[in-house]
Amino acid sequence: MSNVHSTEYNFRPKDALLGTQMLFVAFGALVLVPLLTGLDANVALFTAGAGTLVFQVITRGKVPVFLASSFAFIAPIIYGVQTWGIPATMCGLFGAGLLYVIFSFLIRIFGVGVLRRILPPVVTGPVIMVIGLYLAPVAVHMAMGRTGDGSAWLVPNSTAMIIAGVALITTIFASLLGKGWIKLIPILMGIIAGYAASLILDATGFTAATQAAFDPGKLQNFTAPALVSFGKITEAPLLAIPNFVFPTWNLEAILFIVPVAIAPAIEHFGDILAIGGISGKDYVKDPGIQNTMLGDGVATSLAAVLGGPPNTTYSEVSGAVALTRAFNPAIMTWAAIAAIILAFVGKLGAVLNTIPVPVMGGIMILLFGAITVIGINTLVRAGNDLMLPRNLAIVALILVSGIGGLSFDLVIVKLGGIGLAGIVGVILNLVLPCKDCNDPLPDERGTSPDQHTDL
Repeated sequence: MSNVHSTEYNFRPKDALLGTQMLFVAFGALVLVPLLTGLDANVALFTAGAGTLVFQVITRGKVPVFLASSFAFIAPIIYGVQTWGIPATMCGLFGAGLLYVIFSFLIRIFGVGVLRRILPPVVTGPVIMVIGLYLAPVAVHMAMGRTGDGSAWLVPNSTAMIIAGVALITTIFASLLGKGWIKLIPILMGIIAGYAASLILDATGFTAATQAAFDPGKLQNFTAPALVSFGKITEAPLLAIPNFVFPTWNLEAILFIVPVAIAPAIEHFGDILAIGGISGKDYVKDPGIQNTMLGDGVATSLAAVLGGPPNTTYSEVSGAVALTRAFNPAIMTWAAIAAIILAFVGKLGAVLNTIPVPVMGGIMILLFGAITVIGINTLVRAGNDLMLPRNLAIVALILVSGIGGLSFDLVIVKLGGIGLAGIVGVILNLVLPCKDCNDPLPDERGTSPDQHTDL
């Protein structure tokens, strides 16, 4: 067995290119989160690289995984940035990382069974569904050419629908029909196709003609005769320090965002089981699920301290590991180093910021829907009878309180949205009488890379 295929850590310069390829697989999903949420893409690259290195230190370099932007937090970050601003939102995300750390210590003390009792599928499934559906209107607005709240036009509707359609269809067909590496990067392929379609519409004059005849109605009109402007790219420096943002204390942001970590914490089990099945090693025992979750939590809190999105283990990269059989964890070290180096390329961030909004909107429609389906699948795989009064009450109240926007004011803080839905689910599961509360976690039944999407 060559050193590449060995599961032992072996850091070699000649593996740098393979590590960079692993980053390429993760790149589309990695930068999608900051592009959708208003965070800095260069910061996300830096925190993904730094978080992966921290994870490797905590797990003693034993697990060949790459950590990067988590999709589960897209909706709460968008809401948080709009409501409290980026620094306060980072405070909530820091708290989410600490929840991972708390879970890791609970597992260390009481075993995995403690999470089975606190977070069964009847809680985690509907919470994941709420995450996918909470800001679904944002995806539709952006795909139609509007701002996320629908209050203004950024791109004429007909132009936007063409671009969003190209991005969406390309992403779907890349995931369905793609071979080899293409199947691993459907989001990146969708972004590239949507961007190319935008350039073609600009070059043919379609964008300008449509914009000239466009009637915005009563909404504000910020449309332009061109979809892509290269002015910011030429102005941006080649090399620049990422725009780091540090958290500021906000209790509302903490209570809103921290419960969101329930879903990705459970999905973490699936990731570790999946990469273990690929490489043939039991990472749940060595280095231990308590240490992998600790590494994930510390990486997420580190990202929040610097203004980056929360981290999660990437199933796309796990798929690439399966394809190449490159089990050497040091390859992920090279991927992390490549991400940190790219973070200081100022023009990269400028290029990413020229991507038209409808491109992101088209991909978001699929993304938010996919997250919702994962929640449904969590309930289906668990085999719970949802018509039993207890299960019905828990699932119903989570969905309605989360999607319906239920909120209430405490003495010093307002609680609502996804955070309230998660808290409601956990409390109901603990207080409602239950004849059999020992349903296994979804991922204990075995989760393959194809069943898991990065949350």
